[in-house]
Amino acid sequence: MKNQQTPIPRWGLMGGTFDPIHYGHLLAAQAAARHCGLEQVIFIPTGNPPHKRIRLTAPAFNRYEMTLLATAENPLFQVSSLETEREGFSYTFDTLNYFLNHYPQTELFFITGADAILDIVDWKHGKELTEMCRFIAISRPGFDLERLRTLPATLQERIIPICIPPIAISATEIREKIAAGQDVSQFTPKLVSAYIQRHRLYLPVENA
Repeated sequence: MKNQQTPIPRWGLMGGTFDPIHYGHLLAAQAAARHCGLEQVIFIPTGNPPHKRIRLTAPAFNRYEMTLLATAENPLFQVSSLETEREGFSYTFDTLNYFLNHYPQTELFFITGADAILDIVDWKHGKELTEMCRFIAISRPGFDLERLRTLPATLQERIIPICIPPIAISATEIREKIAAGQDVSQFTPKLVSAYIQRHRLYLPVENA
């Protein structure tokens, strides 16, 4: 009888500010897992992202706790506090290094928006990143996936583009609706919207 090799586990790493997390994030993670046969998707709320030109409106621990609440009912989803506990800027290169060193027998896929992939060469150690894992590029409303063909051929080979049904909502719009006193329970899980109300997140300064 031939020895059967144990399949290498496939994990998806989904970084983001999740400020706040919403159904678009969850749909993207589910689609990536189904399309690529991922055993789990690990959400990694960023701590201090160097690429963000605006100040994050919710503290790291609040964004981490909201992500926990949003993913709690799906056994496929896990949440890591790796970046929210890291001092200084949060770089994808450092996060991938951590998982590669601690889980060397795992095949990693980094899940991000297709628009963000276009800037990957400008990320910290961008060239090395493409050799560390494969990238799942999630389409967003209005984004033409053909734009990925402008990237070097060697990089295109490392990218798996996925189209998902458009959800006409963003974290920015959710924050704006909350500041205006509008209900957002149809855009983010009820546990998350309740958490936002309880902690009075995203309210104008005079109401916070």
